[in-house]
Amino acid sequence: MRAFGNRTLVTALAMSVLAFLYAPILVMMVFSFNDSQYTGLPFNGFTLRWYGELFSDNQMLMSIWNSIFVGIGVVAISVLFGLPAAIALDRYEFPGKGLFRRIVMLPIVLPGIITGVALLSFYLTIHLRLSLYTIMLGQGTALMCITITEVFARLQQLGKSQAEAAANLGANDWEIFRQVTLPGIRSALFGAMLIAFSISFDEIAVTFLLTGRENTLPMTLWSLLRREVTPEVNAVATLVVFLSIILIVAGMYSSRGHANEREA
Repeated sequence: MRAFGNRTLVTALAMSVLAFLYAPILVMMVFSFNDSQYTGLPFNGFTLRWYGELFSDNQMLMSIWNSIFVGIGVVAISVLFGLPAAIALDRYEFPGKGLFRRIVMLPIVLPGIITGVALLSFYLTIHLRLSLYTIMLGQGTALMCITITEVFARLQQLGKSQAEAAANLGANDWEIFRQVTLPGIRSALFGAMLIAFSISFDEIAVTFLLTGRENTLPMTLWSLLRREVTPEVNAVATLVVFLSIILIVAGMYSSRGHANEREA
């Protein structure tokens, strides 16, 4: 098959796009170590002072804990409802199954601001007070599709032969799930949980509209950025970037599973 275009030119264009996307993040990381009260040149020297101040900032630490709390709740909701939905899609036939598979993806396709406005209107209609729990419900509803798609894809790879064999041997539905289905989808489920937590931790569009008096980390950073960008903001943003990379990479690796998992 003939290669598309000039290899050197295509590589240069790809590297230029990557530089345009990630150079600002690298600059932010560099200035998180700058020994200066302000973000900008000149670079006065290397320091870890801003990371130390970050861990002594009660407001920042509380917002980090709030984000972790919301993320854990989002993961719980996505697994509680997403796992049964994925199993139902794989095992059973029901009216509107094809439509349901497409509707599941809507929360990811729709802009976050649309989802946030819709959920805010719903909560106000039922007179539900905005809090960390409304953020949790909103994000959990939106990110449920990650669990459904990841687990459903793994179930499709596994097939139904093992579950049918277990049923023929007298196993009930719970035993089939615990001893056959769950071991096969465990890595995909864990990967979906990591990805959902990572997205929830730094999500701002839905959070901005559904937040109450308690702020998550993205909302705290947003309020600080409205005044000025300080090295402390760069420090916490750098840590969030590293955390997101670790969770996403681990989640993607886990969701793919080991090469021999399906043969186990």
